Amino acid sequence: MMIRVLVQTDAFDLGGEMARLSHISDSVGGISVFMGQVRGQGDGLESLTLEHYPGMTEKVLIGLAEEATARFSLLGCTVIHRVGTMRVGEPIVFVGTASGHRAEALQATAFLIDRLKTGAPFWKCERFADGRTTWVEAREADDDAAALWD
Repeated sequence: MMIRVLVQTDAFDLGGEMARLSHISDSVGGISVFMGQVRGQGDGLESLTLEHYPGMTEKVLIGLAEEATARFSLLGCTVIHRVGTMRVGEPIVFVGTASGHRAEALQATAFLIDRLKTGAPFWKCERFADGRTTWVEAREADDDAAALWD
C-alpha cells in the first residue's frame, strides 16, 4: 500500500501522478482520478487564494487517505492539494486511488473529495476583476455529501 499526500504551491503533473499509481503493483486493476480546478462563474472571478494551517493540514489529509485506504482496500492513494493563489482554470486538487477493482477506486475517490471539502483546514478567498475579495463560506451541500459516508 502506498499513501502519498502533498500540500504545495506548485501545479502537479496529472499524467505523472496517474502513472505513479498505475505502477505501484501488478494487482492494480482500477484507478480513479479526480482533479478540481478554479471555476469561473460568470461573475468576474479572477483568482482563488487558499490558506492553510501547516502541519495540521497534512495530518488531516494523511488521516483521510489512511481511512480511505483501509475502508476501500486500496493499493495506493495520492492526495495533492495546492495552496496560494490560483487563477481561474488552474488545478487546485488531485485525488487518485488505485485498487484491485474499479468500484473500490471510484468509491474511495468520491469519499476523499467529499471529506476534503468539509474536513480539511483550508480557507478560500476569492478575488474579482473589480477588486472585491470575499471569503468562501461552507456550503450545506458539501456537509450533506460528506455526511453520507458516516
